Amino acid sequence: MATREDLPGLDLERLRAHVDEVLPGLLSGPLRGTVVEGGRSNLTYVVGDGTGQWVVRRPPLGHVLPTAHDMVREHRVITALHPTRVPVPETLLLCQDTEVLGAPFYLMEFVTGTPYRAREEMEALGEQRTRDIALALVDTLVDLHAVDPATVGLGDFGRPEGFLERQLRRWKKQLDGSRSREVPGIDRLHDRLAAAVPVSGPPAVIHGDYRLDNVLVAQDGTGDRITAVLDWEMSTLGDPLTDVALLLAYAERDAVNLGFVSSATSAAGYPTSDEVVSRYAERSGRDVSKLNWYVGFAFFKLAVILEGIYFRFTQGKTVGEGFEKVGAGVAPLVAHGNEILKEEK
Repeated sequence: MATREDLPGLDLERLRAHVDEVLPGLLSGPLRGTVVEGGRSNLTYVVGDGTGQWVVRRPPLGHVLPTAHDMVREHRVITALHPTRVPVPETLLLCQDTEVLGAPFYLMEFVTGTPYRAREEMEALGEQRTRDIALALVDTLVDLHAVDPATVGLGDFGRPEGFLERQLRRWKKQLDGSRSREVPGIDRLHDRLAAAVPVSGPPAVIHGDYRLDNVLVAQDGTGDRITAVLDWEMSTLGDPLTDVALLLAYAERDAVNLGFVSSATSAAGYPTSDEVVSRYAERSGRDVSKLNWYVGFAFFKLAVILEGIYFRFTQGKTVGEGFEKVGAGVAPLVAHGNEILKEEK
């Protein structure tokens, strides 16, 4: 059985007592647990009692910002989407009592599937399966953006009015707080974005970090299907084309030195960006004529994120290896963003 030291942030005895109180009869044996690697900042554990398995999500250890890792918000969006066509796990309980695990957390069902992260994993499936999975990824995004927020109780989940302007200001502020060197072209990229903010179409529930390794894929009798979309900590109401653009930007990882991003999109058979956009546009009916602006903005955000990591590295505030290479990844992102905006009419 896993001990407290094996599972930092998850006390199995306290968890068991709470689940027994709130959902009596769910658990039938001693709990074991493992930490799920590869997620974003929130911590994810798989726990089981020998007959069933469930997933626990909680904020990172020692976090201090009350809104940065909001379990209530993440639990809310998954719960709201569960009855829709969007594949998400069923939530079982939300605990806001920090006496139980030291932070709010929620429990949800365990969903089988593989989060494909490496090109080699996709290539082992073959070109046709790779293509089919990628197109299913696009179709699932269309399903998400087709959900009527008000109908599922998410009408107040965000502020879609002025969404793009607020996002651009937010990331510019983030950049200004991470300046430690001259980054050629980054202010020009920001200024070009600020001068041409498009008018958003109908708002939607957006994921905020939609990509292949944030979904689970499993085979059934008809082929591969997406069984769950995970990691909803950045979700809100806003402009759905920001999700599409980030999906496209991640797929350009080889061209812009995004080594920290899943390499699965580099596998033979993965659709081109034009194919992804055509699929999304055809199935969603949304206007994608200004998508270049959104992709330019996606590269700006990624550049700011990397520059922030580089800044923390220069301050000696990073833990682990490889951070010295992060700074070199900023310039290609900025250059690519500026190049894309040249094509914007």
